[in-house]
Amino acid sequence: MIDSQRFTKILGFLETIDQLKLIYRSAYLSDHSRHESDAEHTWHTSLFALLLYQEMEIDVDIERVLKLILIHDLVEIYAGDTFAYDTVGNYNQNAREETAANQLFALLPEDVQKLVYGWWKEFEIAPTPEAQFARAMDKLQAFAQNVFSSGRVWQEHFVTEEMSRSRNKKAMAFAPALAEVFEALYQRAIRENLWDSKGSVLVTDE
Repeated sequence: MIDSQRFTKILGFLETIDQLKLIYRSAYLSDHSRHESDAEHTWHTSLFALLLYQEMEIDVDIERVLKLILIHDLVEIYAGDTFAYDTVGNYNQNAREETAANQLFALLPEDVQKLVYGWWKEFEIAPTPEAQFARAMDKLQAFAQNVFSSGRVWQEHFVTEEMSRSRNKKAMAFAPALAEVFEALYQRAIRENLWDSKGSVLVTDE
């Protein structure tokens, strides 16, 4: 039989995380109609991981990777999305998100709370290949989304290609095949002239 108290708590949590659909990032949708939501980013990142890990021959437990991706941005319901190059916002981002994680996951039954918090923390600390790959996919989707949306964000803010490459350096170093995917996107951006005349580039949620 279903434990009604547990069932109520889990449903309450699932209702609360519906708010992820209302948290918007800096990246635009490909049709430029609006900014991408956190929920859309999470969905897209999950598919990046699911469809690319075998192509790139990455030896990870893909089920665990997907768990980490699905959980990693939930804290932004309370902490908000932090702009990638917001110096002030990034200064206390970890503390704000830790507080948000404790508040949000406390809505769950205690054993599930520990499990979900563990997935979130694993993504943040990245001690495992699964977490490292999940974080790399997070960076890749964020970068790719701006290519898919014709570099609109790139022309609205002033960050050089060098700064973008520096931010993506760790993700690109995870595996040679992943670096090739990143490089293909950088080359596409060059071919399609997605940078402005001053060479400004990507300001997003990489």
